Amino acid sequence: MKQTVLTRYRVMAYITAVWLLVFTGAIILKYGFETGDTMVISQIHGVLFIVYVIFAFDLGSKAKWPFGKLLWVLAAGCIPVASFFVEPKISREARALISDGNKVPAGA
Repeated sequence: MKQTVLTRYRVMAYITAVWLLVFTGAIILKYGFETGDTMVISQIHGVLFIVYVIFAFDLGSKAKWPFGKLLWVLAAGCIPVASFFVEPKISREARALISDGNKVPAGA
């Protein structure tokens, strides 16, 4: 697995998490205080989330995650602030796989 796969996932995890917080704030303003509109924010977040899902699937397939773990990572992208806690854990695990893959086999 290459470092770029992890980097793409990390960038999209943070961008999607921030937009989910913005979207959540817009929903609170719209329905709680009857101000503002959420159409543009929801569409931007939707597109970003689709890109996040693609990159998470890419990372998961290259890291050979079980399906349950992939669902856990995708669910974190749907819960405000969850990505800020899940992403560092996933990054640590993926970095270990990247560093193991870069080692020269014994006897080579």
